[in-house]
Amino acid sequence: ITCRPMPGAALLPRVPGLPDEAFHHDGQITKREVRAITLAALAPYPQALLWDVGAGSGSIAIEWMRAVRGARVMLFERNPTRLGLIAENAVKLGAPSLEVVAGDFLETHVGRERPDALFLGGGVSDAGMAEAAWAALKPGGRFVANAVTVEGEARLADFHAFHGGELLRIDISHAEPIGRQHRAMRPRYGVTQWRAVKP
Repeated sequence: ITCRPMPGAALLPRVPGLPDEAFHHDGQITKREVRAITLAALAPYPQALLWDVGAGSGSIAIEWMRAVRGARVMLFERNPTRLGLIAENAVKLGAPSLEVVAGDFLETHVGRERPDALFLGGGVSDAGMAEAAWAALKPGGRFVANAVTVEGEARLADFHAFHGGELLRIDISHAEPIGRQHRAMRPRYGVTQWRAVKP
């Protein structure tokens, strides 16, 4: 089968870092550049299962599945509106087989197939969330968590001190107009990322 795009069709690569506009979202989305860095840290491979906890728009989960043929996803989200956005994005962007678990992660993750990689993008500072996610991860699995709040950063700093791994700061700026003839680099919210491999 040869697929030929219609004139003007948006050609979206499998390489992570799709434009934010490719996703339906309510503002809760891992932005393009941070998403590409996060997926590189998660390192998808065939048949690997990712848990995306606090999935928002599903952007990480969907790009995980797009990156490698056979990669699998189980995502956890409790917000009904975002569950609808995830379903739309999965169909639109070619990841209809991702598995969605609706409800609170702490109540819904027990007894499920353990992941090879886990992304914690929402609820980093919630009591017990990071601990439950870490406990669920298989030995040898990759754990990546992003935080933008001071409270979330504090939790990741504690985990880094206890479990090791890498703790880094991602700062992205974009050029925006100032006045009629000038531009300036305007920073987005900085993201603190903790990444580790479970012993």
